[in-house]
Amino acid sequence: MFAKLTAEFVGTFWLVLGGCGSAVLAAAFPDLGIGLAGVSLAFGLTVLTGAYSLGPISGGHFNPAVTVGLWAGGRFPANQLVSYIVAQVVGGIAGAGVLYVIASGSPDFTLAGGFASNGYGEHSPGGYSMMAGAVSEVVMTFMFLIVILGATHKRAPVGFAGIAIGLALTLIHLISIPVTNTSVNPARSTGPALFVGDWALSQLWLFWVMPIVGAALAGVVYKTIFEEEEVSKPPITGRPA
Repeated sequence: MFAKLTAEFVGTFWLVLGGCGSAVLAAAFPDLGIGLAGVSLAFGLTVLTGAYSLGPISGGHFNPAVTVGLWAGGRFPANQLVSYIVAQVVGGIAGAGVLYVIASGSPDFTLAGGFASNGYGEHSPGGYSMMAGAVSEVVMTFMFLIVILGATHKRAPVGFAGIAIGLALTLIHLISIPVTNTSVNPARSTGPALFVGDWALSQLWLFWVMPIVGAALAGVVYKTIFEEEEVSKPPITGRPA
């Protein structure tokens, strides 16, 4: 269990450092900025690399919403929920802490830019409302879990789950960075928010509640519709049921 929790800590640390780090350090770097597409790809790459390197140890959740979604889908034991989530949140805070140390080494650094925190209303990159942000986070997390549950299903091609999951997270960021700066991960949201404080902490609730709601819905839907269909349909000739 210690190895699993350490893997979740390291994986979430890497996700926040790599994803948020790309936003804080490289997104608008003079003349060489990677832009929103680059930030989206960075988040996807952290999950992809983490899934292949640490997934064999802990399952590669790196996200409290993923853990809840897998539990709701019958893929994860309830007695490990809290310990996984704590490890993920601590990893996210550590990642944000290292990023802060690096970023603050620049004379132009300021937390006024948001430090890659998630927000809505006046703190949304595109000025989107709280309702728009809530819907975005629920739907994006729902689809993220559908991809995760499907890519890791026993009938899915072996060895490709990390690629599908990483690309799904990239796509999610390409869609929703302008809306909320994209969370779909409460641990990712918590780390930067603790350093920004003020508005980031007051809006953090949305980036816990909505991703978890979306993930839980996905787990229930996948388990009751898709996996039930797998059990009830006739087996394909030449393949086990």
